Amino acid sequence: MSIVVEIDDDFLYELNDSSHNNITYYIVNPHAIPCEVKLLDPTVGITICLLLIAIFLLAIPGNILVGWVIRTSRHSLTPSDVYLFHLTIADGLMALTIPFWAVVVIRGWLFGDFMCKVISLIFDTNFYTSILFLACISIDRYLVIVHSSESLKSRQRMCSQLLCAGVWALGCGLALPALFNDVSSPRNGSDWMICNDNFDIGNASKWRIAIRGFRHIFGFLLPLGVMVTCYSITIARILRTRGFQKHRAMKVIIIVVIVFFLCWLPYHLSMIVDMLLRANLIPYDCARRTSVNTALGVTNSLALLHSCINPVLYAFVGEKFRSKMRMLLKRKMAQERMSVSKYSRSTSQTSEGHATAL
Repeated sequence: MSIVVEIDDDFLYELNDSSHNNITYYIVNPHAIPCEVKLLDPTVGITICLLLIAIFLLAIPGNILVGWVIRTSRHSLTPSDVYLFHLTIADGLMALTIPFWAVVVIRGWLFGDFMCKVISLIFDTNFYTSILFLACISIDRYLVIVHSSESLKSRQRMCSQLLCAGVWALGCGLALPALFNDVSSPRNGSDWMICNDNFDIGNASKWRIAIRGFRHIFGFLLPLGVMVTCYSITIARILRTRGFQKHRAMKVIIIVVIVFFLCWLPYHLSMIVDMLLRANLIPYDCARRTSVNTALGVTNSLALLHSCINPVLYAFVGEKFRSKMRMLLKRKMAQERMSVSKYSRSTSQTSEGHATAL
């Protein structure tokens, strides 16, 4: 429930009257009046909630399947396979936080301070690592196609595990500000709880600007720059070669970059507008604040969609992965048939033994 206080203009004029010996003019600052904090429009909230549930149901089995195929492969893993495996872990962990955000869209944060920090830390860590592993895959494909050599491939295999450890360490480090998150109630009397950052050391605005800067740089601009650079050079090399497979690889690369751009650009633009609004660099009013909050919810859901698209783009589209998956499924079916056959033989032998005894 929100409390709205209406101030009569005549009251302000009386306060400013000289009979009160007052030399300060009482002017209401519109930036100081808190907007009514309320849930999203029911239609928008339900739509976002259903979208998040659909992403969760697609992302978890998709990433588990890709990880299973990679780890059970009998062939030695290439650096891209290693990065893809870690990418499935990051996307899977990020997807595990989706049910919490789906509840938030409808009812606000209901899970307490501790879970607020834990879920935010898991989400932010895998937000960074997922995107950084995409950049690692682009670098590896660039090296394989543009600078292919056996000695380079052996060095890549040695360095891939160290690079994965470095990416996880960097992701965890960049996500540490999530420990400042806690649960609070808006100051306008609403009983809707929110899980948000609460910097009680130093200047909160400067902290937020710095953290948003790191998020934009390491979570979008730097990986996008690496991907565009590596894939541009790779495409230029592919265009100088002939063959259906090479041109198919070029199409996959273009789709990868476009999907990454479409999924993440709206989210980062919404965050930039939100930051400009907080800094009063954009004229502030409650209608604009509500619109930005809605945009953040919608674009965040669109960004999370990338976690279930990744398995399709980086695995199922590739002929090599599909052949591995078919081999594993055939092997699994053959093992099940053998186990059923052994069980049938043992059952028949037991039945024959009982018949002989009788």
